[in-house]
Amino acid sequence: MSLKTILLRTINQRNKFVNVAATAVRLTQEQNQYQGEDGRHQNYRRNVATVLLGSVFLKTVLTENAKDEKEHKSFEAGQKRDDLPTFRAEEVCKHDNKDSFWVIYKSGVYDVTSFLPSHPGGEQILNAGGLSIEPFWNVYGMHKTQDIYKLLESYRIGNLHEDDIVDHTDEELWVKEPFRDKRLIVKTSKPFNAEIPAKMQIAYFDTPNELFYVRQHMPVPDLDAEQHRLQVIIKDGRTRTLDFSLKQLQMFPKGSVRAALMCAGNRRSEMNEQVKPVRGISWQGGAISNALWEGVFLRDVLLYCGVDASDTKGKHVIFTGSDTDATGVQFSTSIPLSQALNPNGRIVLATHMNGAPLPPDHGRPLRVVVPGAPAVRSVKWLESITISEDESPSHWHQKDYRSFNASKTWETADFASAPPIYSLPVTSAICDPANGDTVKVKDGCIEVRGYAYSGGGAKILRVDVSPDGGATWLQAERLQADDAPPQQHYAWTLWTALVPVPDGQTEIELWAKATDSNFNTQPEKFEDIWNIRGVLSNAYHKIKVHISH
Repeated sequence: MSLKTILLRTINQRNKFVNVAATAVRLTQEQNQYQGEDGRHQNYRRNVATVLLGSVFLKTVLTENAKDEKEHKSFEAGQKRDDLPTFRAEEVCKHDNKDSFWVIYKSGVYDVTSFLPSHPGGEQILNAGGLSIEPFWNVYGMHKTQDIYKLLESYRIGNLHEDDIVDHTDEELWVKEPFRDKRLIVKTSKPFNAEIPAKMQIAYFDTPNELFYVRQHMPVPDLDAEQHRLQVIIKDGRTRTLDFSLKQLQMFPKGSVRAALMCAGNRRSEMNEQVKPVRGISWQGGAISNALWEGVFLRDVLLYCGVDASDTKGKHVIFTGSDTDATGVQFSTSIPLSQALNPNGRIVLATHMNGAPLPPDHGRPLRVVVPGAPAVRSVKWLESITISEDESPSHWHQKDYRSFNASKTWETADFASAPPIYSLPVTSAICDPANGDTVKVKDGCIEVRGYAYSGGGAKILRVDVSPDGGATWLQAERLQADDAPPQQHYAWTLWTALVPVPDGQTEIELWAKATDSNFNTQPEKFEDIWNIRGVLSNAYHKIKVHISH
């Protein structure tokens, strides 16, 4: 069943109770005409919002992990409750304003009025009052966790009349998902998000494509490389558009960059465990991988299209992908134009990854790779590039991937005043041994291995390991890094340290920290850098292991 079918089906349910005049046929006919007619535009957006609330409701509440995947069937929101009153859909539809805001999930009716001020998506949620959130949650399956079900149920006020319940199941959205390697650690299945096991991370300098961690926001689009086009849109008083096939892009000089891509939420689980819960996928240390990306340089394409390299102040480059949410809105984010045109930036419009065509999960047939930045800026399935005086207006850019101090809450956080994250701080992790492992002492030492990385092209100068709570530090003897020019160290660094162990010691706590070429060093405590989104989680990595002599 297509998204349009879900949309039409749910609109028909709404029309049954609120007498919206447009029929499904008329909606289809008007879909391509609405932009120039304000009233019709508003009605169409209103109808589209029927499949939305989840976009917009608890959008960033993603405290998902493997345990959630196994446990979520034990409790699910929306089951009929005999202790609560029953409402008709006609009544629910009336509660669609800031003073009274109700939603539906399966058989449940919820009054989420008090949640509105803390909604991460801002006033987008107001477009979906009195409607079902289930169609959206079928696209963003990571909402279906114990924590989110319990949060939703805390707003429960009643049951939906059985005659008004609509079947919103739509498995066909996911039938074209690509094959995934079984060794990946799945965090959410719909959309698919998975990290690479720690010991496999350090087995390769360039991560094999099938083991590269996966971060998706929506279903993977099925695109034909032969038919795919890239639009470059320049807005500088007048709008100019240039159109390229992948074959036409090949006329530019070849460009490549060896770069690690890391999710801004990598190591978020440590913030959750060591301080207090945050919102976001509970990544451990496996949301980073390294690869050789090949294609053409973004700078070359933009200069060819007439972008003025001397006029970058206040301008932005918006990247838009072909993946869409439940309402048809495409994924989008942006970076400053000055960053895009920086010759040291080595931003690549990539068609190949580690010598092979991009896999579907990593952007086939075209992806922009923005080295040194959070991986969210490296938009997959790239279909347009827009030069604009404004940042991307998308939810993912305006209401996500920004950070706050440790005192900010969802109620007090002002996303508009928080700058987007365009670079990443220095970080490191111990990959082998793992926390809780038993390690055999050899020649009086144990071997400790891991990775280190810093954003913005900074080089890793040193990795230090402490076996005694920071009283003494041992410098890693071996660093494996890419031989890149200064300010262009975009790959990760793999490291090895030998840690002496006294006779008779049976347990040891290991700490790791890295220092980059800007002489920035990881902070010691997560308490000092905690934030509501759990991003930039880069405090010392700490594990405990058992010792075998």
